[in-house]
Amino acid sequence: DFGEVTRVYLVEEDKTVRKKRRRAGGSGGKRYTEGWVEFESKKVAKRVGEDLNMTRVTNHKRSVHYDDLWNIKYLKGFKWSHLTEKVAYERRIREQKLRVEMMEVKRENAAYMAQVEAGKKLDFIEERRKKRKEKESGVGGDAGVKGKDEDDGLAKKKRKIRQKKPFEGDSAVAAKSAILGSLV
Repeated sequence: DFGEVTRVYLVEEDKTVRKKRRRAGGSGGKRYTEGWVEFESKKVAKRVGEDLNMTRVTNHKRSVHYDDLWNIKYLKGFKWSHLTEKVAYERRIREQKLRVEMMEVKRENAAYMAQVEAGKKLDFIEERRKKRKEKESGVGGDAGVKGKDEDDGLAKKKRKIRQKKPFEGDSAVAAKSAILGSLV
């Protein structure tokens, strides 16, 4: 008899590990990777930690747990609230990672959809240009002649940007010296 147990907390194995184990022909039952037990008395908890540590789980040779050993340790100063805080913190971290992943996927999806829409617009513009070119070539009779600025039947507009000439004169030198003088 090891005294009165007040609380027990067990952590199940990862779902992916369990699926892999079941696919490989293992048992379908739940397995636990770690656990915590709270005893009513601190003396009993220390004694259980010393007595059960590194002993066999069972003494029956036909049991599947015959070669398994207990790994039990008394945690000095550990409170049950520490455990619940840790579990809540891990859950928040997992949810936050999931939220960040979802945002990233949404952003990638939006960028992809924007590119698809831009591609559709360009295809529509190209089709419109081809129709316009066919219409013009049919009316004008210049079906076989291509201009210098045309590429694959598509006319490209060239923009002319007029630049302003820099102002040079006596006042320009004075303005430069005034600006440089104010900087120093």
